[in-house]
Amino acid sequence: MKLRNILSTAALCTASVLALSSCSKQQETVAPAEDSISQTVLSQIKDMGLTTQDIKKVDGGYLVEGDILITPENLAAKPEYQMLRVGAEEQYRTTNLVSVGSGRTVSIRVSTSLPSAYVTATDELISRYNAQNLLIRFTRVTSGGNIVLTAAPAGSGYLASAGFPSGGNPYNLVQVNSGAIGTANASTYIATILAHEVGHCIGFRHTDYAGRQYSCGGAAVNEGASTVGAIYIPGTPTGNDPNSWMLACIGSGGNRPFNTNDITALRYVY
Repeated sequence: MKLRNILSTAALCTASVLALSSCSKQQETVAPAEDSISQTVLSQIKDMGLTTQDIKKVDGGYLVEGDILITPENLAAKPEYQMLRVGAEEQYRTTNLVSVGSGRTVSIRVSTSLPSAYVTATDELISRYNAQNLLIRFTRVTSGGNIVLTAAPAGSGYLASAGFPSGGNPYNLVQVNSGAIGTANASTYIATILAHEVGHCIGFRHTDYAGRQYSCGGAAVNEGASTVGAIYIPGTPTGNDPNSWMLACIGSGGNRPFNTNDITALRYVY
């Protein structure tokens, strides 16, 4: 997620920078040239229905849309392709979801590399999800963990990043730039950022992926029709949704608990 902030020319996107918010995140301060990444990789990422604008090569793969990590395993996968509806601000999920069966609990651990405020924020995000009585539930653990929240590498140009599910399991890592996010407003602002990233881990795309200028400002960014990776969630709006927890960008200090449309999306998928 990026942070929306008029004080910086860097992009702010709850993955996808410095001094801004999570996919509520900012764009990186210095974005590497797209031509430094092979055309094969760029084409593969575009085929997944993801934008390559401001793509970055990072440890473990490529960071796109400000906070989504695409790994070499993602690029090598050969899922069945299907034609998908692409709209403006409807809500979307990825092709891969978490297998929940008749019910599944996903554990989240907060690394000791993060300040204690992030434990408070994690407890709040868990409360937000579990209040919806979904087939997927969350619990915080102090060792192990299906999803681990940990400090982003030094010098990272994003607020937080995560990936998408694979093999029926959630993406297992959320990297958090706590130096950029800070420790204030743990149960609102930080919880919103982390809930957004966990949303990616269980298969949700940005609500406004087809028109991110809506939450981020600036020029329109429409990723176009994709063959895989952006499946419309029935029942969600076809117009603007200014408060969704999965909007690409968020203002500093903002809070986005699940709104009615978010709850519809969560309950439809899980």
